[in-house]
Amino acid sequence: MKYATIAAAAFAALVASNVAQAADHQVQLLNKGEHGVMVFQPNYVEAAPGDTVTFVPTDKGHDAASIDGMIPDGAQPFKGEISKPITVTVDKEGVYGVKCVPHYGMGMVALIVVGKPVNLEQAKTVKQPGKAKAVFADLFSKVPAGN
Repeated sequence: MKYATIAAAAFAALVASNVAQAADHQVQLLNKGEHGVMVFQPNYVEAAPGDTVTFVPTDKGHDAASIDGMIPDGAQPFKGEISKPITVTVDKEGVYGVKCVPHYGMGMVALIVVGKPVNLEQAKTVKQPGKAKAVFADLFSKVPAGN
């Protein structure tokens, strides 16, 4: 019985330490930022499985939503409400394409890379409107090679 209690306590400590290690990445949604107008800042995030990403509409009129075809298999699509923060847990390895629905064609997009970018080639095939195409080309170039 004593060993079972010790084992249970050790397991609980291990679980708690794993939860404590998960990071929250803050992304602002801005009318104007370091890289121009209508931007996510930062627009490129590297995260570990189990981390969260909180999209904060610092300026009103923005949302954050996953892009069809640009999330890993088994990941849950998401769509926040206009002018309200949304926190997303990224628990599957791969790339997650994110857009601000009202400003998608203006290039207001972001890329989250979680662990190995297993769906990178698939994500690159998704057709992008307007300026989003050029922004994603730049973001894809930041994904580490050899993953």
